[in-house]
Order: sequence, then structure tokens, then C-alpha cells
Amino acid sequence: MKQQLPQRRLRLAFFGTPDIAKTVLAALLDAGEDDVVLVVSQPDRPKGRGKKLEPTPVKALAEARGIPVTQPTKLRDGALAAQLKALEVDLAIVVAYGRILPVDLFEAPTFHTWNVHASLLPRHRGASPIQHAILTGDAETGVTLMQLSEGMDEGAMLHTRALPLDGTETTESLTEALAKLGGEALVEGLALAKAEGLEVTPQDEARVTYAPLIDKSAGALDFTRPAAELERRIRAFFPWPGCFVPLSDGPLKILAAQVVGGSGAAPGTLTALKPLTVETGEGALVITQLQPPGKKPMDAAAYLNGAGRGLVVGTRWSSVTAD
Repeated sequence: MKQQLPQRRLRLAFFGTPDIAKTVLAALLDAGEDDVVLVVSQPDRPKGRGKKLEPTPVKALAEARGIPVTQPTKLRDGALAAQLKALEVDLAIVVAYGRILPVDLFEAPTFHTWNVHASLLPRHRGASPIQHAILTGDAETGVTLMQLSEGMDEGAMLHTRALPLDGTETTESLTEALAKLGGEALVEGLALAKAEGLEVTPQDEARVTYAPLIDKSAGALDFTRPAAELERRIRAFFPWPGCFVPLSDGPLKILAAQVVGGSGAAPGTLTALKPLTVETGEGALVITQLQPPGKKPMDAAAYLNGAGRGLVVGTRWSSVTAD
């Protein structure tokens, strides 16, 4: 079975909130093949010391391009679904909107709703697919264009684009790459759906994995774990929530590290200062970048010349058991 879209300019609604969605929306607008008649984004949130309300990245882009924006606090009262029907929306696109759409809302457009998901489904269903692609050491990830359904990321797949991983990605860098790829996949998918139709492919339930929401406490480093796992964790949680070691004056954030052979010392033991090396449950980590409490990010040498000058070989950093 294929999903076929009419060969004309479509009237689209776009649901999205953060920067990754902004990048996809920009690609859609720059392609110029369809008309985005409404943008739906989360309500503005207070930011900074002054707690001033700031528009979401998607809202800011939409307003700059002269596109109407709505930021509903309720989705289940039928008002937004009625608005989509009144606007004669052909298709809605969802990219990291941040809320679950009720059935009457995602079925309101003539051809219902598509979602751009940042993984190769059915792998990494859920709220944090980018982080989990790094955490699990995947050799590739990508984006999936899918039909929105009631279940979390369970809809049929329409179009995919893969991206190889080389083991150096952080969540920050991978998010940027997948945002760009997501925009390309959406524009391609719309064109293909008009020209020849997109094959509707149900997900293989036997291959499903999940990427649940990440909690701030997940950044705690447990040095009894293997060095390779911890290094992936550091990259997956950069920039948020950040990995850390609890010290007497506050958490020491570990921003970048490399895996090296271990010495057999107890996990958490500093076995060298040049370079700064800490033993783990399997192998060791060379810490290359870190951030002391209340300080800016710095390399390990600068830390040892300043806040960390009291460290000596044999110091043992306590492990915090992470989820």
C-alpha cells in the first residue's frame, strides 16, 4: 500500500518547538513547494536570570517568515482540530513538538499527520533517540518519516535516511546533523508522495528498542562500569545533563574523554596526571576536557594548574551509581 498525495501545492500545518524542529521547518520553507499555513509550538518559557519569556525557536522562525503561530495550552478540547479543518489543511507535520497529539487532532488534516523521528525506526522509539544512538554505540542512525498514530512512535514508516556514526559524535553535533537530514528527508518525502506515492511499511515489532526520557541524574559517572561505556555516556550527555564526578566543593563535569588500557587499580583511582587518567571497571579514561564547579570549561592541564592542583596519583574519585 502507498500513501499518495495530490500533485499540487499542499496546505501544511507544522508542529514543533526546539532548534531541531526549526531546522526542519526552515528546509520545508526554503524548498518552497508547499504552503505552511499554520505553525503550532509550545508556549513560551521564561529564560535567563530575568526569567523573561522567550519565543521557542520554531515560533521565532515562523514569525520572521510571516506565518501564523498558535501556542495552545490545551489539545483535547477540539479547538485546534477545528482550526485545522477550517484552514483546509492537507497534511500536518510534527517534529519534536513535545506533546502527544490526540487522535481527533492528528486526523483532522485531509491526509492526516506525518512525524519526522530522529532514529531509524523501530530502533529507539521515544523521547531521546539521539542520545540513545550514542549510548548504545550504534554504527548508524538516521531519520524516519512516519505516519503519526496513537502509540508512541508506532506508526507506519514512509521514508528513511541513514547516517553513519564514527564514534566521535556528541548529542549536540548529532542533533545538528540529524536536523539537517530530517529537513532533507521531509522535502524528499513530500515530493515522492506526490510523484509516485510512498510505500507504507509497518514497523517490525520484533526489532523495537526504546529511548526513554533522560533525567538530570543520569549524568552521574559510575567508574565501576567499562571505560568505553562511560566515554559514550559523556558524549551522549553533552551538553545536557552533563556527566559529573561528585567532589567536596561540588560536581566536576567531565566534558570529553578517551578510552585507554587500564592498570588494574580500583575503579575511580587516578593513575596518572599527565594525562589525567582515571581507572574504571574495564580499562581507563583519559580526561581531556572538564568544568570545575562555578568555572568555565577548560582542558585537563589548565584544571591541574588551578582548581585541581591538589590532585595526586592515587586519589580516588567516588563512583555514583547511574541508572
